[in-house]
Formats: sequence, C-alpha cells, structure tokens
Amino acid sequence: MAKGDPGAPARGRRAAPRSRKATTGDPELVQLLTPSGERIESVTGPDGTEYRVDFTDEEYRGLYRDLVLVRKLDAEATALQRQGELGIWASLLGQEAAQVGSGRALRTQDMAFPTYREHGVLYCRGIDPIMPLGLFRGVDQGGWDPNEFKFNMYTIVIGAQTLHATGYAMGVAMDGKTGTDDGEAVIAYFGDGATSQGDVNEAFVWAGVFNSPLVFFCQNNQYAISEPLERQTRIPLYRRAAGFGFPGVRVDGNDVLATYAVTRHALDNARHGQGPSLIEAYTYRMGAHTTSDDPTRYRIASEVEAWQAKDPIARMKAFLEREKIADAGFFTEVDEQARREAVDLRERVLAMPNPEPDTMFDHVYPNGSPLLDEQRAQFSRYLESFEGSAH
Repeated sequence: MAKGDPGAPARGRRAAPRSRKATTGDPELVQLLTPSGERIESVTGPDGTEYRVDFTDEEYRGLYRDLVLVRKLDAEATALQRQGELGIWASLLGQEAAQVGSGRALRTQDMAFPTYREHGVLYCRGIDPIMPLGLFRGVDQGGWDPNEFKFNMYTIVIGAQTLHATGYAMGVAMDGKTGTDDGEAVIAYFGDGATSQGDVNEAFVWAGVFNSPLVFFCQNNQYAISEPLERQTRIPLYRRAAGFGFPGVRVDGNDVLATYAVTRHALDNARHGQGPSLIEAYTYRMGAHTTSDDPTRYRIASEVEAWQAKDPIARMKAFLEREKIADAGFFTEVDEQARREAVDLRERVLAMPNPEPDTMFDHVYPNGSPLLDEQRAQFSRYLESFEGSAH
C-alpha cells in the first residue's frame, strides 16, 4: 500500500527528474507520470499549488500491484456477467489509476461515497471484492459495513451520493472534527454525466455555503453512457467549481501518482477546515458503460486505440522498468497473484445461492403494507404461470 505524501522531502535513491509547471500538451492537466513512463518530480498547478509524491520503491510496486489486481478482478466480474452469473456489471476498465490513486490518498478516518463503479476504491478500503458481486447478483444489498470501512454503499441513482456526502461532511464540521492533521474529510465520487444532474449542483451549493470538508471527485471518462462530454459542458468541468465558490483542479486520471498527490492535497485542505474542492480526473472508459451497453454504436475504434496508448497500468510498468524498481520476476508474480484472486472470486460467486425473485418485496416497508402484499401475490402467480413450460 502506498503511503507517501505530496510535498514531502524527496528520499529516493536516484536522481530526481526535473520539475515542470504543467504537462506537455495541456496546461490545465496535473501530471507526474507521462504515458511513456517518464517520472516528473513536481508540477505546479494553475493555482500555484505544487504537486509531488514521495514514495519508497516498495510503495511504487504496491501501487502497480493494486492497479493490476483491480483490473483483473473487474475483468472476471465482466466475464461472470456474460455467463449469466451476475445481472449486470459496471466495469472500471481504464479508470484504475483514478480510483487507486484517490483511494490510497484517503486516510483511515476519511469517508467515501461511491457510485456503482468504484471497485478500485472499494478494494483500497480493504473491502472483500466479493461484496459488490453479491449486489449485482441480487443476493444482497452489498454486504459491507459503511461505518467499519468508511465506505458507503454503492449508489445507483445518478448523483444522489453527492448529497449524502454533503450532509455527512456538514455533520463532520458541526461535530468539530476538522481543523487538525487528524481531522476528517469526505470524498464523493461521480461521473461527468452526473454533473448535469440537479443533485450534484445542489450538493455544490450546500458544500460551498457551509464550507464542508468535502472533495468532489469527478471521473471524467468522456461519456455519460452514450453522450460525449461536449453535450454535458462547454468548459472544462473543474472550472465549474469557481461558480460555487471553491477551487477546482484537473488531473491526469490515468496517472496514479498525480491522482494520489492531487487527492491527498484536497483531502488535507478539507480536514484542516479549508472547505470543499472539485477534482476532475481526466480519464477514459475503455469498455462499455455497463454490460448492457454497446459502445461501438456511439464511438469509433480509433478513439479507443488513442486512449489505450495512455493506459494507466502500462505507463506505471514502464516507469518501474525505466527506474529499475521492478524486474520480470516481480511482474510475473503480480500477474500470478491476480490470476489466483480472480479464480477465487469466481469460485465464491458460483457458490452463492440463486436469488429468489419474490425476496425483492421483503424490505420495502418495515411492517409491510396491504398494497405490497397484493403486489407480491400477483408476482407469485406470474412466476407460477411458467412452471412446466420451457421458459
């Protein structure tokens, strides 16, 4: 697990690469690791903030391991859905660095509010990766304890979790849990499409007005299901923060080092009572929105290929090789660990019971209702009508 802090004195064993004011090609993008694996010591963002990380070699290797394992487990879940073992699955393919970088930037006391795609953050919070698969198989509602892991349940309603996070963050401030190095901070995850939802903009208003210790983390993966970014906004998403009275920053979401540095800085500002901020992690969804989506209907292959050249795992591997931090034996060992964990995940999913359809009525109301009872009865009669048929 990576534990280095942005802004800490350098302690590496090799000569430090040069600093830059901004990454090549996009002056608004904070980047510490180029697509070719070149390490940048520090970057000064548009607002003058200097971003850098200080990791040991073991921590660099740990970040790479996280990225590979998270991708492999995600791929296994996609395969399970295709084989009829899950009802649906929302893949994070291509967004591993945004999730691992931000997830590892969280401190133990911080609280996260995810959407339904933050499998990488879930993994970084120490939650068994089987948990979301139970949800998408329909046998439970997720299964983990949000208070124990400081990671809320998945939220399917687009943008709703930003309001939950804002209320929680307001409570943190009212309880006097900010203002020190040990203060608490909150992070809310959402996608670029969610920025068009009223819930997200209302959360911006409340968080800004009440100076809540909250980081809004937008994974801009370029598409809100089938709608491209240009149909969501005419300006970079991070600039919207200014209209609500708090800072925003855009980070290379395929760069795990920069994502970590930017997120840790924002969280530390929040825990010290400096209010909310917006991070736009500029990344790309290399797969489908969910397993019920066909991305070939709204985007071209050349676009996908261009983003594959910016793959977050490939660039981290190139960095490790370039700096001789890892050898072939390490990469082989990580791949084997990922394979074993994927096989274990598959076996445990297959061992899950098939969900009983009428259990969807069990917890709608704490004491039931006549109308619900009638709906259950109608649904039961509908299911019985298939008995003895070929369906």
